[in-house]
Formats: sequence, structure tokens, C-alpha cells
Amino acid sequence: MDLFEFRNEYLKNGLERKDLSDSPFEQFGKWFDNAVKCKVLEPNAFSVSTVSAEGKPSSRVVLLKSWDEKGFVFYTNYTSHKAKDIEANPNVCALFTWFDLERQLRINGRAEKVSTAESLRYFLSRPFGSRLGAWVSHQSSIISSRSLLEMQFDKMKRKFAGGEIPLPDFWGGFRIIPESFEFWQGRENRLHDRFAYTKNNDRWDIERLAP
Repeated sequence: MDLFEFRNEYLKNGLERKDLSDSPFEQFGKWFDNAVKCKVLEPNAFSVSTVSAEGKPSSRVVLLKSWDEKGFVFYTNYTSHKAKDIEANPNVCALFTWFDLERQLRINGRAEKVSTAESLRYFLSRPFGSRLGAWVSHQSSIISSRSLLEMQFDKMKRKFAGGEIPLPDFWGGFRIIPESFEFWQGRENRLHDRFAYTKNNDRWDIERLAP
């Protein structure tokens, strides 16, 4: 297999400064709504990259569950690898990749925990099995087998069979508070359109970047 032959030209869209909103949050909304309208698979999926206390980077895919001008929220186990990295170093990078639209969006910022009330609102909206799963999985820890995980799930299912499933104290949300955005649109001959938004006091400066 010759990977040199793996190539596609990006011909669907262009991006000009006049097309951009002055607010990166408004621009995100436009691109996100378009991804939903075009039925992109998992349009709210994004990679979040963290750096450990030892300076080692790590990336994984999470799901965006809410956003506004305060930031972008995802949920996780607070004992997970990513949560421990954030505790040591709150600087993170989020990357949305909508291949069908030949678009990427990178957001750099810092992550902080959301309130317990906010985590609870989302937790109660989850399906029954997903709420049980939050109790069962000690995320990122080593387990001996899948059967052990399934046994724990059955145990929790019996435990909470008669009532509501409470929010685990080790589970909740993180909000990524943006410091910069980069909107990337694929173009022909690898001459892609890239625009960076950088926070400058109460406004956002917008600059075109070389591809």
C-alpha cells in the first residue's frame, strides 16, 4: 500500500474574511449548524488534547454537550487521565474535524470544572444505562476483563432498580474557556483558507494565516 497515493483535492468551499462573523462563537454556531444540517456523523465530536504534569501530551475524542460564550462543555470521570492532566495543567486544545465539509476548527484555551448543578442537569438527561455506566467505569484504570465490567454494571442495575440514580461525586463536566480559535477550510492545491481569532481585551482580532 503506497500512502503517497492517498490524496484528495478540497474543492467544496472557500472562506473569505467577509464571510466571517466578528464573534468566533457566532461563527462556530454557523459551522456547527451546517454540520448538523449536512448530517455529518457525530457533528459534536471533537478531540481534546491535554498535557500532563510531566509535559507529556495526550489526545482523545469527547462529545460537546453544551456551549455558549462562556465556553464549550464536555463530561468525564474526574479521576480519568484527562481530568488528572487538567488538574495539573488546565491549558487544553480542542479540535473539531468535519471531513465531509472539508473543515477543521481548533480552539485553544483553559479548562475548568462546571458547577455540580450544571453537571446534575446533564446527568439526569442521560439514558438509564449511561447513568449506570458513570458509576461502573473508573475511567482509565486497569481492569482484568470485560466480564468484570459487566458484572459491576449488573450490580449497579440491581442497586438502583428502585429509585433515581444519583450523580457520582467523581463525575462531571469541564468547560473549555477559549483564548483563540482557528477556522480552517480546505482548498485546492493545499492552499487552504485559515483564519485565527485571538482574544484582545473585550474584542477578537481576526487574521488570515498562510496554509
